[in-house]
Amino acid sequence: MPVRAPEVRVHDSSTGELVELVPTGDTARMYVCGITPYDATHLGHAATYVAFDLLNRAWRSAGHDVRYVQNVTDVDDPLLERAVETGQDWVELAERETELFRTDMEALRVLPPDEYIGAVESIPLVVSMIERLRESGAVYAVPTEDGEGDLYFAVDADPAFGAVSGWSRERMLEIFAERGGDPERPGKKNALDCLLWQQERPDDPAWTSSLGRGRPGWHIECSAIAREHLGAEFDVQGGGSDLVFPHHEMSASEAQVADPEHRFARAYVHAGMVALDGEKMSKSKGNLELVSRLREQGVDPMAIRLALLRHHYRSDWEWTPADLETSTALLERLRTATAADGGADTVPLVTGVLAAMAEDLDAPRAVELVSHWADATLDGDQKEPGAGVLVRRLVDAALGLAL
Repeated sequence: MPVRAPEVRVHDSSTGELVELVPTGDTARMYVCGITPYDATHLGHAATYVAFDLLNRAWRSAGHDVRYVQNVTDVDDPLLERAVETGQDWVELAERETELFRTDMEALRVLPPDEYIGAVESIPLVVSMIERLRESGAVYAVPTEDGEGDLYFAVDADPAFGAVSGWSRERMLEIFAERGGDPERPGKKNALDCLLWQQERPDDPAWTSSLGRGRPGWHIECSAIAREHLGAEFDVQGGGSDLVFPHHEMSASEAQVADPEHRFARAYVHAGMVALDGEKMSKSKGNLELVSRLREQGVDPMAIRLALLRHHYRSDWEWTPADLETSTALLERLRTATAADGGADTVPLVTGVLAAMAEDLDAPRAVELVSHWADATLDGDQKEPGAGVLVRRLVDAALGLAL
């Protein structure tokens, strides 16, 4: 873009405030938690990754380089359970669904991360971090039937535990079991302590390490990957709002206890949840609208992206067929308007769109401004030659829409 955008401000969940995200070094650094690849990409996933794609683009519009890392949880209970249910090899299932996810993201024009890092390939990093935690006294074993013991992280070792979510202990306990925790497990010192390393179970994959033969827990995977590939105090830890606790809380605590001199991330940014039929879209519930299914039906991926952009990234909302119908019609209007020889004045449009995206990624406002420009152009305002070309470049750079 010929005009440099303002510095980006986003909502930091840990403070509840808008914070300006000027990178501390030459490059903005962002880690967004990736998928557990046991099923296809639904629109809740798409909304999250489009949201952080907007942050990526807003940083670039402000003149910054961006380093973006995303994990893939390619070994975990949901994946293994789905493989058993369907009689598939768990590795093949993970590889297939990961590739489908990447294809869906490419169709939606989400700029790919610089690094996709799998949990399996990161096991040496995980083991190393757990060893550092063990040296600090933050790790203990909970006995298993064979006596080896699963390794747990003692959350009391982190004086800042709870700072990411700001939740009370009562609320944490209420949600912990719903989101992969095991607060009732006998032998734990604190009901909120989380699994670091699970010793080998019959018929489960396992890896030999100094911790015994087993596999990593969920949260430590992101702690280790982010620290290795982005360094300390990177700019943004991102994901859906359902990751605030326990996942982002635990990831931050583990990393900070392993390296007490540094915070995990400068800001924690979370996208809202997308519902279908009155409930949050969820693989476990099966109430999904899949990106790949819409694409197979001939839906233009840009109409899907535009439908997502018309909802603020932090809002919770419900997907309906009307979202797609309205967005498809709007997409056609924008394409018609930008195909004209001339168009309405673009100076206020460029300034307004870049300002909207810099102010907490306000894509709905940006889309509204572009829509108003299209209305004026289609109503006969053709005073600026070449306006259509400039507007196409603007919505491509700032909103990721290919017109």
